[in-house]
Amino acid sequence: MSIAYPLMIAFPAAMILAALSDLTTMTIPNRISLALVAAFLIVAPLAGLSLEQFLIHLAVGFAVLLFGMALFATGTFGGGDAKLLAAAALWMGAGEVVPFFAYVAILGGVLALAILMYRRVPEIVMATYPLPAWATRLHQRDCGIPYGIAISAAALIAFPATSLYALICA
Repeated sequence: MSIAYPLMIAFPAAMILAALSDLTTMTIPNRISLALVAAFLIVAPLAGLSLEQFLIHLAVGFAVLLFGMALFATGTFGGGDAKLLAAAALWMGAGEVVPFFAYVAILGGVLALAILMYRRVPEIVMATYPLPAWATRLHQRDCGIPYGIAISAAALIAFPATSLYALICA
């Protein structure tokens, strides 16, 4: 077992925390994305990622950050979503970033459809059940879509196919 193996819990834990935070507060704290970057910087060398692979992962993460910033600038994406997407892409590397994006797109579409259907539930029905504040807020049509859920789910699906995962779990 690699010394980096126990540190691998950081990735799924951070992804789950980001999804829950986005669902309940519509925000993804910067500390989650920063923790993912910091954990990667520790795990990658311990796992035996070569310098070339390490630099490729960094380049992928940076490119996705720029892409996310462009989406944020156009109002398409939230800032937390853009940072989480980049932090997750850092862990994916070049080999898995395209499938990761495909999962994000598919799961994001499913999430958006599910929330739009939820928002069609009549107010009278919603008032019948005691709902937490986040569920009531999510029902409001002017509320955004907590896309961090799709990003996190996609990252958890794509990660086991990455070279970093293979190095640690080999």
